[in-house]
Order: sequence, then structure tokens, then C-alpha cells
Amino acid sequence: MDRRKSLKSIIFGGVATGLAAHGCKPDMISADNEIIESPKYTYGRTPEEKAYDDELFGETFFNAHEMETITILCDLILPADQDQGLQSATDANVAEFIEFMSKDIPEMQIPLRGGLMWLDHRCNVDHNTPFKLATLEQQEALLDSIAYPDPAIPNEEQPLEKQFFSLLRNLTLTGYYTSKIGIEELGYQGNTPNVWDGVPDDILAQHGISYDEEWLAKCVDQSQRNTVAEWDQDGNLLT
Repeated sequence: MDRRKSLKSIIFGGVATGLAAHGCKPDMISADNEIIESPKYTYGRTPEEKAYDDELFGETFFNAHEMETITILCDLILPADQDQGLQSATDANVAEFIEFMSKDIPEMQIPLRGGLMWLDHRCNVDHNTPFKLATLEQQEALLDSIAYPDPAIPNEEQPLEKQFFSLLRNLTLTGYYTSKIGIEELGYQGNTPNVWDGVPDDILAQHGISYDEEWLAKCVDQSQRNTVAEWDQDGNLLT
């Protein structure tokens, strides 16, 4: 499994579930359950949820320098792959997603801002430059030093810089694979109706049985899929 596929698997774990639990608050549901469209995202929102989103969109947490650094970090975590036609985290506006989540979940703010400050401090000490201006080799070497926490140690006991990178990596993957281009990359089709055309002929043959043609026409005809079946008192299918 290549690196990109390995990273994909994270989205099917607890990352997205944990973030979603913070992002959907019970007191946002309106009495009449009216659903409206958000001006920023196209998912359906209740009036209360829209007002909450609008409030967050109107606020700014990260400054320009921090956003530039986050953008670089996101693309180092999930870069484009031109050979496979895969887009980068920036293409999916992941930095903006992280900005939004930092406002939606304020307890993320100190770990994220503190981690960005640590990166700049470490780069200034080692290379006399902030992280965003370091060379790609210098950036990757620094991230390699914090990207692999000891699995035997609980996350809350890891060094703070490793906790920061784990959080940022999780946010990057969540932001990308819940975006339109990320969902398309996964090949997720959403809820689609199944089409049942009966038990395969080879399976029927194994058991020496076959369908009654009249019954088959009534039950497998896809033009009748929305018709409610009716039965007589003896259990015979009428329509």
C-alpha cells in the first residue's frame, strides 16, 4: 500500500467521527427542522446552524503568516500526485477548513498555534529562517522528527510538538477526504438504490429450483419497484 492509500485509511477511523461530534450541536436544530443552504458550504443547514456558521466565518483566528504555514504543512502532508491525477490539500481548501475548525472547537487553538510557534522557533534555531521560508529538505527533516509518535505512549503523554503534528495531520486528512474532490477520489457514491434482479441462475441451478415466470415478472420488473405488493388471504401475490 502506498503512502497516499495509507493516509486514506485514517479517514475511516475515529478522526472524522470525533470532529463531527463537536461540529453538530443539538441546540442548532430548529423547531420545524427547516433546512437551508449555507453561503460557504453547500450542505443543508437549519437557520440556527447557519447563524452559527456565519458567526464563525465572520471571525479570524490565524494570522496571515500562520495561514501560509498551515497551507505549506497541509501540502507536505497530502501533496498532489500528478502521475495519478490526485490533487493536493490546498486544492481542497484544507487550510480554510482548519481555520474554521479551530473556531468551532476552541480547545484546538492553543495546540495549533503553539505548534506553529514551535516550528518557527526550531527552524530559526537550526536554519535562521521561519518554517515557511525553509527549504523543502529542511521542512521535511523537521516534520520527520515529530511525525512518528510512540504507539505505546498515550497521545496526551506524547511531546507537545508530536501532539500538534498528529492533530494537524488528522485535520488535514479529515478536511481533504470530506471535501468534494476528496470524496470523488475515494469513489464514494453516497446512498444509491439497489437493483435486485433475483438470485443468480447458477445458484438456482445448484439447488435445482427456478423462479415462477409470473412471480418473477411481478417482483423483479424494475418499472414496478415503487409499487406496493398486495397478497390475497392465502398468501398469493396479486400485484
